[in-house]
Amino acid sequence: MTIESPVLTVKDETAFLNDQAQGMRASVYEFLARLLASEPDENILQVLRDISDVDPSEGQVAMGWELMKQSALKADVKSVRDEYLDLFVGVGRGELVPFGSWYVTGFLMEKPLALLRNDLIELGIERQDGVKESEDHIAALCDAMAIIIRSGESVSLAKQQQFYADHIEPWATRFFKDLQTAKAAHFYRSVGFFGEGFFSFETRLLGMKS
Repeated sequence: MTIESPVLTVKDETAFLNDQAQGMRASVYEFLARLLASEPDENILQVLRDISDVDPSEGQVAMGWELMKQSALKADVKSVRDEYLDLFVGVGRGELVPFGSWYVTGFLMEKPLALLRNDLIELGIERQDGVKESEDHIAALCDAMAIIIRSGESVSLAKQQQFYADHIEPWATRFFKDLQTAKAAHFYRSVGFFGEGFFSFETRLLGMKS
C-alpha cells in the first residue's frame, strides 16, 4: 500500500476534477475507511511512518498527514488496537458512535439510514457479506465514496455531489472534531485532525458548480 502526494490544498480544487486527482481522492477515502473500519495493523502503521516529507504549511490536510505520521512513529499495534476498541466498540458501546443516523437524529437505524440504503441500491452498491455495521458507518460511507469516484463517467459528478451532500456533509466534520477531543484518543486524535481537514476540503470541492 502506498500514498502519493498526500497534500490537498484549497488552491488545488480545480485540478482535483481531473482523472488523476480523482484517483487520489478515492485513495484517501479508502485509506480513511481502513483506519475507521477496524483497528490498524502493523502494515497500516508502517504506511503512515513511510510517508514522504510533507510541508505542514500547505494546510490542515497536509498537517494532518504529518501528524498521523508522527503518531504512527510513536504507536504500536497493541496500543492502537486498545484505543480503537475504546473509541468505537467498548463494552456495549464505544466512546464515539460513528454512524450518520446517530449524528443527524440522535438515534441509530433512523430515516437517514433508510434514505442512504435507497441511494446505494440505485448506485448498485451493496454491503459485503459478514459486515455487521449498518451502511451509515463512517468507514462504509468512505468506501462508498471511493467506489463512486472510481466509477468515473458511469456516475455523474452531479450524483457524486448529491450523495456527499445528503449522506456525509451533514455530520462527518462533526464526527472528526469529536474524535480529536475524545478521552480515549491518542493516535486517533491525528486521524480526527486529518479527517476534519479532508472533509472540509471535500465540502468546498463538491460544492463547486459542475
